[in-house]
Amino acid sequence: MKRILYLHGFASSGASGTVELLRREFWERAEPAHRAVVTAPDIPVDPLEAWPMLEALAYEEMPDLIVGTSMGAWYAQQLHGFLRICVNPSFWLSKKYDILHVGKHKWLNRRKDGATEFHVKKETIEHFQEMEAHQFDGVTDDDRTLCYGLFGDEDTLLSAETRPVFEQHYPGMSRTFAGGHRLNADAVARVLLPFIKSLNVI
Repeated sequence: MKRILYLHGFASSGASGTVELLRREFWERAEPAHRAVVTAPDIPVDPLEAWPMLEALAYEEMPDLIVGTSMGAWYAQQLHGFLRICVNPSFWLSKKYDILHVGKHKWLNRRKDGATEFHVKKETIEHFQEMEAHQFDGVTDDDRTLCYGLFGDEDTLLSAETRPVFEQHYPGMSRTFAGGHRLNADAVARVLLPFIKSLNVI
């Protein structure tokens, strides 16, 4: 059975609309030979907790494809050796003070534990900074052919600053699409799903 691992963005969850669309397309509507199980964990807030969990999950699941959006794309980029699609990756979330700041935040989507809010501590931001400083360590020549970047041309939040950096480490592996930072149903149907199918791994 084919497997897709989906990693969500900051303050979201594994119950996002993108996950629902992926499951509908690659399980409910797919022919049996082309079905894929979509695993979408709730990512912990702190990278010191999140990274070991995601790394262990990836090697347990051994997905045919990892798809990450925003913060999830930041994690996905670092899962070397796997085929990855990084959508509008957030390489420096710690510098986005309007997003990642000390205090109480609300979850944007339903979490498995039922939590509706979470707290960011100073240490949480420091942990992001520490991991961001080494996020491109370990990229090999072989790995440069396994990581794609999709960048929305209307992503005023990140794309202008992140695509050149992505291209520096993964030359020729980025694509631009018409859309903003967050994937809506239209962008998923029009861009993400066709791109996944074009890779011929599912």
